[in-house]
Amino acid sequence: QAQLVESGGGSEQAGGSLKLLCTASGYTFIDFGCTGWFRQAPGKEREGVAFIDVHRDTDYADSVEGRFNISLDYLKNTLYLEMNNLRPEDSARYYCAAGPWTGYCRVDRRDHWDAVGQGTLVTVSS
Repeated sequence: QAQLVESGGGSEQAGGSLKLLCTASGYTFIDFGCTGWFRQAPGKEREGVAFIDVHRDTDYADSVEGRFNISLDYLKNTLYLEMNNLRPEDSARYYCAAGPWTGYCRVDRRDHWDAVGQGTLVTVSS
């Protein structure tokens, strides 16, 4: 069974940067057609942040467009989320997810996920 492990979270001041990593075991990311990042803040619904598909097409939530960058290194079997110009409203637990290609790999995807990690906490102070 595929397992995903996130790292790279932490505390940062507004305007700063963090880079999240997600490594896979049991599978390689090339086995998945759609991978990406969710986040969930206390008391709020889970939100799709950024996704990348097997064709390397990407999709971002409007709230992070232009500030966040998702990338996938197949050789290192690692998914990244580079977060720049952080804002307090970016504070949340960030989860990586991987699923099959269904033809739709966007932040509002509702299809099945083969694996979701335990998350890494990001806290941004003003």
